[in-house]
Amino acid sequence: MSGIGDAQGRRPKAASAPWNDLVVVCAKCAKRQGSGGKAVRKDLKRAFKRTRPDRKVRVVETGCLGLCPKRSLTFATAASLRAGRLVVIDPATEAEAMAQVLVPESAS
Repeated sequence: MSGIGDAQGRRPKAASAPWNDLVVVCAKCAKRQGSGGKAVRKDLKRAFKRTRPDRKVRVVETGCLGLCPKRSLTFATAASLRAGRLVVIDPATEAEAMAQVLVPESAS
């Protein structure tokens, strides 16, 4: 079978995303640090709204990203994945500082 499409030959469609940036939080790392993925996600969302009201950032939690650093949180962003990298941040870092590292001002 060649080409892209389903069994009936229909082509996939594209749609505009309702956000500008994507941040993926490893829920397993967050759980190991005692905070949980939902708490990290919530804190980051608040930080982005306060510090970057001009950007719509989607923060989602996922299962293990496979890096599993000790005493750190693992994140992925579109920019980090393009570079073939994951972002590792100390969980004691303030949410606003995490937000700046994950979606820097120059990403606007």
